[in-house]
Amino acid sequence: MNILSVHNQYMIRGGEDESAIAECQLLQQHGHTVTTYSETNKTITQNNLTKLARDTIWSKKTYHNITQILQQDHYDVVHVHNFFPLISPSVYYAAKDAGVAVVQTLHNYRLLCANGLFFRNGQVCHDCLNKPIPYPGLIHSCYRSRAATAVTVAMVMTHHALGTWKHHIDRYIVMSEKGRTLFTQSGFPADKIHVKPHFVDPDPGIGLGDGNYALFVGRLSVEKGLDLLIQAWQTFDHSLPLKIVGSGPLEPALTAAAQQSQSIQLLGSVPLEQVYELMKRAAVVIFPSKWHETFGRVIIEALAVGTPVIASRLGASPELITTGKTGYLFEPNNPESLAAAVKEFLRHPDPSALRRAARQSFEQRYTAAQNYEQLMAIYRAVCNP
Repeated sequence: MNILSVHNQYMIRGGEDESAIAECQLLQQHGHTVTTYSETNKTITQNNLTKLARDTIWSKKTYHNITQILQQDHYDVVHVHNFFPLISPSVYYAAKDAGVAVVQTLHNYRLLCANGLFFRNGQVCHDCLNKPIPYPGLIHSCYRSRAATAVTVAMVMTHHALGTWKHHIDRYIVMSEKGRTLFTQSGFPADKIHVKPHFVDPDPGIGLGDGNYALFVGRLSVEKGLDLLIQAWQTFDHSLPLKIVGSGPLEPALTAAAQQSQSIQLLGSVPLEQVYELMKRAAVVIFPSKWHETFGRVIIEALAVGTPVIASRLGASPELITTGKTGYLFEPNNPESLAAAVKEFLRHPDPSALRRAARQSFEQRYTAAQNYEQLMAIYRAVCNP
């Protein structure tokens, strides 16, 4: 197949960016031709704000560029990973006008929630769910500022009125049943939404878990639950040190916490290869997120190296982890529950059994080969309706 992959890159590279790149590489490895079209949020400061607001709703540049690309060769599928804010939904219209099928991966909840997270003031928030006019988001300025929120809401409402979400996208991909439920409850056509998890490739191999430490990997931001993590760790002695990998707005606060505790170490950002080495040696990976994670790439990376995971019972995590077998779940936004889960993990009579089950879960569900077959089934469905 000939595929056009479309992605608006984030200011700080994260899970969505990694997943989009991994999928392109997977397709190329199987002999498909993949052309990429991308914009990056690093250029936002160079844009006139009025023009940026207009282009968020409808980018003439995107429509023109995508039309030109699709005229130069035959394409089977336009696969959009992220269009916000620089590419805009005009990409769908360019594809449809060229007669090319469209697949959209819903990496976040932007089409239902202005900030894309269902998260406000440190808590899960569903105030805008199922509201034709998501005014709570405007009241609370949920995306950066009131002006930025207004533009985001205007984009969603405009394309809802135009029927873009129902008629200009042939298939949606979500990574979990939880994501599928939230979108179908909000009126997205259930027959167009397919669940396809992420994958890990190349296979990082199995670790030994001989490092005697817990590990957090991710963006250092409020929604990731780092405050819960620090509170929970303050209840332990030094028998299980905590290593934190990542960067983000909470870095100064975490630096201070690490300076005050001998059992907490902040490592900052490290290359993926080093992340895998840390995961392989870790006794357990902690995933304390406070929002409805659409998936949890870190979780399946941990499973791939055979490291069990302790995660909040929220979002996709309960679909990825089997309590007592591949890890443990704790009650969201509850440091005492997190601490109890860690203690339960430490009492497990056979940690090696947890590691074997974690690796087995990866092999059964999250390999590149399995993911390729699922993705091709979706592509074939839209190319041969």
